Amino acid sequence: MQHVGVIGGGAWGTALAASAVRAGRRATLWALEPEVVEAVNLRHENAVFLPGVPLDPAVRATADMAEAVAADAVLMVCPAQHMRAVSARAVAAGARGPLVICAKGIEQDTLMLMSDVLAETAPGVPVAVLSGPTFAGELARNLPTAVTLAADDAVLGAALIEALGHARFRPYQSHDVVGAQIGGAVKNVLAIAAGIVAGARLGDNAGAALITRGLAEIMRLGDALGADRATLMVLSGLGDLVLTCGSIQSRNMSLGKALGEGRRLADVLGERRSVAEGVFSAVAVAALAERKGIEMPICAAMDRVLNRGATVAEEIEGLLSRPFKLETV
Repeated sequence: MQHVGVIGGGAWGTALAASAVRAGRRATLWALEPEVVEAVNLRHENAVFLPGVPLDPAVRATADMAEAVAADAVLMVCPAQHMRAVSARAVAAGARGPLVICAKGIEQDTLMLMSDVLAETAPGVPVAVLSGPTFAGELARNLPTAVTLAADDAVLGAALIEALGHARFRPYQSHDVVGAQIGGAVKNVLAIAAGIVAGARLGDNAGAALITRGLAEIMRLGDALGADRATLMVLSGLGDLVLTCGSIQSRNMSLGKALGEGRRLADVLGERRSVAEGVFSAVAVAALAERKGIEMPICAAMDRVLNRGATVAEEIEGLLSRPFKLETV
């Protein structure tokens, strides 16, 4: 695997393209925005989504999907709610895989994981998942990063790790494609809740409780969908949860902090060009929990705040007023 295509010119896609070049691969970055393509190719910087981070001139950007997918492996880094349309476009342009899911989320309309979406849009194409505790700016600046790389096919997983891994980017192999996606999808919702805790000044005790009980919700959903519990305790699960709920660098946590400080969701979103996936995932996670008959009270509260007009204050009160119970996951 000498040529890596990256579909999605946001911060994370750009960082992964830069990392692939460091691993000795040729990287072609597909971006929807013409200004991103121009900036990467001419000024070697993604000034729109990753300003101030110089890129290796070997990172080439294109607006031609066929050029990007004519690669030995294709990283799918578009937002989760656009995965269906973008993957169908990639296949129509000639993508034959493997396709590596690098987006975190659950499709709102169908409640499908991204691997299930690709099974419909790219039938028969090999699929893997790359997920874990990652801030794009840190990887782009070549700071040490570790991730989970999950594939049903162990040979494929090993080949992808050989292609993408280097001293500052360490993929750990997993067989659990489902589990590697669940942590990444749910933690975005929980990160908004963690931001609310910070913004409303509820204290570090509450922050620790939120992360712990949030992990219990992730594990319940994992059990319902057939994930390996061990996967939810490693990089793509607990690792990602701790990072995203513990740093204001997180787009989801920073959004929650603004809500906890009393700002309106529409105003916060209107100031941003990047996507806070937790806003969209909250709907799907809450609906999936209801369908599976499992309790995910924090995620349900976030869905009510983000999508159903509930106030932060009443949802905090509702969570704190729940009956005392045996501590289980």
